[in-house]
Amino acid sequence: MLTMRRARLRVVNVRNFSIIAHVDHGKSTLADRILERLGAMSERDKRDQTLDTLELERERGITIKSTPVRLTYKRENGEEYTFNLIDTPGHVDFNYEVSRSLAACEGVLLLVDASQGVEAQTIVNAYLAIDSNLEIVPVINKIDLPAADPEGAAQELEEVIGIPASDAVFASGKAGIGIPEILEAIVERIPAPSGDPEAPLKALIFDSFFDAYQGVILFVRVLEGTLNPKDQIRLMNAGKNFEVDKVGTFSPGLVVGDSLPAGAVGWVAAGIKDIQDAQVGDTLTGRERQTAEPFPGFKPAQPVVFSGLYPTDTEDYRKLRDALEKLKLNDAAFSFEPETSEALGFGFRCGFLGLLHAEIIQERLEREYDLDLIATAPAVVYRVTLTNGEVFETQNPAEFPTRDRITTVEEPYIKLSIMLPEDYVGPVMQLLQERRGSMITMNYVGKRVELLYEVPFAEILYDFHDRLKSISRGYASMDYEQLGYREGDLRKVDIMVNNEVIDALAVIVHETKTYGLGRKIVDKMADVIPRQMFPVPVQAVIGGKIIARATVKAFRKDVLAKCYGGDISRKKKLLEKQKKGRARMKQFGTVEVPQEAFLAVLSTEE
Repeated sequence: MLTMRRARLRVVNVRNFSIIAHVDHGKSTLADRILERLGAMSERDKRDQTLDTLELERERGITIKSTPVRLTYKRENGEEYTFNLIDTPGHVDFNYEVSRSLAACEGVLLLVDASQGVEAQTIVNAYLAIDSNLEIVPVINKIDLPAADPEGAAQELEEVIGIPASDAVFASGKAGIGIPEILEAIVERIPAPSGDPEAPLKALIFDSFFDAYQGVILFVRVLEGTLNPKDQIRLMNAGKNFEVDKVGTFSPGLVVGDSLPAGAVGWVAAGIKDIQDAQVGDTLTGRERQTAEPFPGFKPAQPVVFSGLYPTDTEDYRKLRDALEKLKLNDAAFSFEPETSEALGFGFRCGFLGLLHAEIIQERLEREYDLDLIATAPAVVYRVTLTNGEVFETQNPAEFPTRDRITTVEEPYIKLSIMLPEDYVGPVMQLLQERRGSMITMNYVGKRVELLYEVPFAEILYDFHDRLKSISRGYASMDYEQLGYREGDLRKVDIMVNNEVIDALAVIVHETKTYGLGRKIVDKMADVIPRQMFPVPVQAVIGGKIIARATVKAFRKDVLAKCYGGDISRKKKLLEKQKKGRARMKQFGTVEVPQEAFLAVLSTEE
């Protein structure tokens, strides 16, 4: 429970802004220096990544959950300004949340690492800000590094995005250089919010979290009107009514206030029990006196990557369910439903915004709830048209219909943007061709190149990012956006062990890659399945056709050991007897595939 104290909110000389950057360009460190400079942190509370509240965020150096903070800045002439810094997640998985956070601002600080220059996410975030009609203040960060080239980075920003290099502020978040200049630039360049405090209430929800005592706490930007305690409000897209209990601002903890007028950023508690009712991007208005139209651009959070989560110990199923329910309270984009696998037992089919989101959820389950989990291979949502004209969507390979019932299969595509030094263009283009990518364009920016490709989303789910970093020695960066569905020649590959289908290992893959993937899986399974007294076939199958096979060799008893000579027919008789016994054993014998085998296969790069 966050501590609260009463404070009167005065909206005078307000500036609402956000900091956007590519991953690891120093966003959280710069935010720390701004907080220190404006006295938002006491010496006792001082720590790195102040606005990152999860332990996982600190370890990885990334922002997962955005945290706003209200600051007071006093200029040398004595004039006082209220700054609302709305922190944003830095990863492409949370792109929609970033867009909503930006919609709550009038301007942004666009951070560029002086040693790395403009990268893929820098471009995407900049265009996101431009589309939202925000004022951009470019900041060239990390100028104290030995490899820094501040002038070159500023010039690159001008060439790629069109922001004049002369507008750039040179700074170092770590060393605290340039912070006064940034604060002055916020006042001078970012406009004050507009909005009529007397108009009907219109507020944008840009984030939320669940509090055990007060229900869902909404993070809002008031666009029109004034929000007061005891007001009757309506969530326009959810179509539900509530009564406001408390309102306030962030410091960065929750501070109870008297009201939130137009232009203010703050929080609202209204006894909302279900986070599904308070979707990011929804518009909050008065129940009786409603605004004419909601804030544009709302879309419900839709999972795009799905994976099965199973406890390694079946007795932990109830514990896993309770843990998933608790995580769901704070994450409306996360979904789960029970599913059963013959091989893995009882588990849940979970939906995520992307691979990083999936990784974070699994790691939080294992750390915070002390669970040991098996995750099946991530899959995207496929759109299948059946021969009877019916269209349905599936992300579970086990539910994929047989080939004779399918007319067409469509898969999601993405527009992939990659920034890299020109020395690595050849190998990276080869990697993209392997992943069925088709080039849109290639742009040269000095000694760097921007590659734009259209690629099936499923092709970048596994090891693409690792391969890209390996090929480019860590210099390449990537970002992507969803393009929609396109028809593809896709097949379901089943894995059979001793002629029994193992449903947890089924995969949907493009026709050109079926053999290679099937070969890898069967070889891996044959290595990890324990040997029996009879040979065990491991097969990759499409429909009724076997495309790859490996055999787990049998233990062999030497039945000829007692034959020191004699007629050859005696030896043949003993070998024939052994052969019949093994055939009978194979007919009635069963093979238990151990958990280690699933872990070995599901943790492979493919």
